[in-house]
Amino acid sequence: MTARGEVFLRALGADAERLHPQILAQMRAVAPEEDRAEGVFEVAGSRLGRLSALGRPFVGPRMLVTRLGRDVPFTLTVRCGATVSGQATLDTTREFRFPGSTQYITDRLTTTPRAGIVHNVLGARGRVEMLEHCSVTDEGALRMRTRRVALRFAGRRIPLGGIFGVDVDLEDGWDEDRRRRTIRMRATNPLFGTVLEYRGWYRYLDQGDGLGRARGR
Repeated sequence: MTARGEVFLRALGADAERLHPQILAQMRAVAPEEDRAEGVFEVAGSRLGRLSALGRPFVGPRMLVTRLGRDVPFTLTVRCGATVSGQATLDTTREFRFPGSTQYITDRLTTTPRAGIVHNVLGARGRVEMLEHCSVTDEGALRMRTRRVALRFAGRRIPLGGIFGVDVDLEDGWDEDRRRRTIRMRATNPLFGTVLEYRGWYRYLDQGDGLGRARGR
């Protein structure tokens, strides 16, 4: 049996005990075959709008968001697994339900031998890869920061830095009053500034609170 947050538990090691008790309990819970969570982003998308689509020939589908909206419902679909060498994996699909269109971002996280470091491959074709550092904030939230970014294209692996680099900062926390997870992510580029962001809240469907009840707070 695999824990829902096995990737993060392995990466954090003893530091996992510093997570908020509710987050830690959810991460240690046995993962179903397909895990789902639903929530609402207060704001989500890219300020670049349709210009973001110019990068699609390079990064492939399910990697870029070309809309920007508020109060955007979203669904997380998650599958836990392992590589043949025994490294834990976490496959996630984020479904952004903008008015009139639905857009997706997919990625696969894999543990590495380095303490605190996970390997992230993004998009349906896995052309963008990151090394991300996992830590725990003073408030008990999980924090992930980008260490390295590379693009796999035309059979080559191209490190991205300087004006081509992207810094991703994500925090996954807990709202004690409303008994739900919180999420905040911002991806920035030195040239274009914020290229993707989202912040809001979510609940796993097995928490016993449906999205309708949750919206009523």
